[in-house]
Amino acid sequence: MPKHKIDPNKWIDLYSDFLFNYTITRVSDRAIAQDLVSETFLAGLKSMKNFKGEASERTWLVSILKRKIIDHYRKINSKKGKAEVRMSYNSDTESEGDWLEERVADPYDKTAEDTIENTELGTAIQKCLSKLPEKQAKIFEMKTILNYETETICNELNITASNLWVIIHRARVSMASCLEKNWF
Repeated sequence: MPKHKIDPNKWIDLYSDFLFNYTITRVSDRAIAQDLVSETFLAGLKSMKNFKGEASERTWLVSILKRKIIDHYRKINSKKGKAEVRMSYNSDTESEGDWLEERVADPYDKTAEDTIENTELGTAIQKCLSKLPEKQAKIFEMKTILNYETETICNELNITASNLWVIIHRARVSMASCLEKNWF
């Protein structure tokens, strides 16, 4: 049974200010920030059936928004856009573990090139995951790819939250190094 529910009728009241503030610090243009937040809500509505309830509604919307921001910079092909795509670590716990997602194109706006790129990236990720120690790979996959809540992973594997973040950090460093060699 899903832990979190989704209610698009409350999105504007609950999340628009947060998503706008998140976006404006990354695009520095009010009109573009407003457009990206609107696109995020629209993409969320289109993909509501894909919401599994494992992440909070806000976390789910932020992950969609991140892809929208990345795609915005890809489209204008700016230096800042390339920097955003390369961004790999984030210290706030809300987006901890999302760095991998930021390298994948917006699933709601695919081109043939995106499909090929995502297939190749998926293969590279699986290859790199297989090189991690078994427990590290499992935790990394649960948190970063499957988007499980920290508490769920800790309970299932009987580890502390601080231990989880140490393992995630080590896995990230290894994955980043491996992907650097095999993908970028």
